[in-house]
Amino acid sequence: MSKLVSNNTEKPIVKKEMKAKKLVIVAAVSAALSFSVTAQAEEEKHEEQTINSSDVPAAVQQAAQAEAKGGSIIRWEKEGANYEAVIQKKGKQIGVEMDANGKVLSKHNEAKEHKETGENH
Repeated sequence: MSKLVSNNTEKPIVKKEMKAKKLVIVAAVSAALSFSVTAQAEEEKHEEQTINSSDVPAAVQQAAQAEAKGGSIIRWEKEGANYEAVIQKKGKQIGVEMDANGKVLSKHNEAKEHKETGENH
């Protein structure tokens, strides 16, 4: 009968591999957390500010008036370098985001946006 010989040199290798795996997991979790904090900080930097229509470039106002046909612009917001016209149309509030030249960048349901962020307008 052959004897089973324990090879003690394997245990330290297994422990090193487990430590390395734990280190990789900790690093991945740390990276994910730091990315989410950075993304949240970026989002906070671009918060909307309510502004007067007199602070909105003429090209942006003209583009918003075209989008508002059949409705009315109820407020203006500035987010970073872009402008947003909040339009009341057919019982809904629609946010139309435009650049400083009046180019429409996006449209969204304003009520849903503020419901998600917990804001009241």
